[in-house]
Amino acid sequence: MTDLGWVPQSCTLPTTQRPLRVAEWDTLFSERLTDVSRPEPLLLRLELSGGGAVQDRVRDLAERESGCCSFFTFTVAGEGSRVRLDIAVDQAHAQVLNALAGRAGALAGAGEQP
Repeated sequence: MTDLGWVPQSCTLPTTQRPLRVAEWDTLFSERLTDVSRPEPLLLRLELSGGGAVQDRVRDLAERESGCCSFFTFTVAGEGSRVRLDIAVDQAHAQVLNALAGRAGALAGAGEQP
């Protein structure tokens, strides 16, 4: 999953830092992601486990991502030990959201212990 061809040209994160950022998302997905859904075509909903510390981690990562990829709209909400991350895009970036959804789905629960 090292191909970053899905990252749009409009992303302003320096190319050398992109694999590091993707690795942050991948780690979060593999450690904490419990559900991936698409309530709307341009909205990805991710459910994560872990409560307050994870919510802070998600907020930080979403804020940094917004700084380089302004086409994303992130909404983070938490309740108890659950964190919900909604990621919305405009039609022009639907393929980026599709790629992100595929990546998240492939990594969901990958780091969980049996």
